Amino acid sequence: MSDFTFVPPGSTPPKVDPADLPGWLLEEDDDYLVFDKPGWLVCHPSKDGPWSSLVGAVKEWRGLDVLHLVSRLDRETSGIILIAKHYEAASAAQTALERRWVTKTYYVLLKGSLPEPVMVDQPLGPDETSEVVVKTAVREGPGTLPSATFFEPVLANAGYVLARVQPHTGRKHQIRAHALWLGCPVVGDKMYGGDDTLFLEFIAHGWTPRLAKHLEMGRQALHAARLDFRSPKLTRVFTAPLAADMRDFVLGPMGCTEAQLDEALRL
Repeated sequence: MSDFTFVPPGSTPPKVDPADLPGWLLEEDDDYLVFDKPGWLVCHPSKDGPWSSLVGAVKEWRGLDVLHLVSRLDRETSGIILIAKHYEAASAAQTALERRWVTKTYYVLLKGSLPEPVMVDQPLGPDETSEVVVKTAVREGPGTLPSATFFEPVLANAGYVLARVQPHTGRKHQIRAHALWLGCPVVGDKMYGGDDTLFLEFIAHGWTPRLAKHLEMGRQALHAARLDFRSPKLTRVFTAPLAADMRDFVLGPMGCTEAQLDEALRL
């Protein structure tokens, strides 16, 4: 059994260490680079320079002027990032995504009880009750879009659930907002964990003792584990192992064994 530890993130993340990039590269061919992004790094280039984002760092590492970011993740979501090396590969992948010829699979740690699989088919729109302007919520009325997410519990103990999740639509913060609607917020989620002030405090002051008291992890426990492309021009499956901090949480606070976790992760 592992003791769970994490390094709390700051409101300003560190820069990418060039020595780490080869270890994040899952596979490569003439068309794609597939990375396992850590849960503290943004995807897109930012004003803080090339080493502050995954795409910027990869361009510097490989000496490339152009890369095509096919899949995207929030900064605190870990897992698969697909980058195309040229336009034709990017077009094939983007077309598959737009036409929903791609199945996305995530793993998420939830607080609470989820006794059986459930499809959450609830519209999402801007949360008009929240001080956090980017937050979405399940609600009816103008400004909402149809949204559907399938949650499948694979391991549960000590008041937590490890669930396999497949979003059937691609709305902003969809998995996290639907998890909150279920009454099972994502572990470590500053925005959808039940108290808006945690996110606002993090943005203003970084990691604080109050956040450490209320959040079990330093980031939202959400991991992109699989991209399954089934299209006329692209039939590929990309996978990334469960992030180390989420694995440690299952073996620590959840009190599960390595054997139980490995069995639960079999797709």
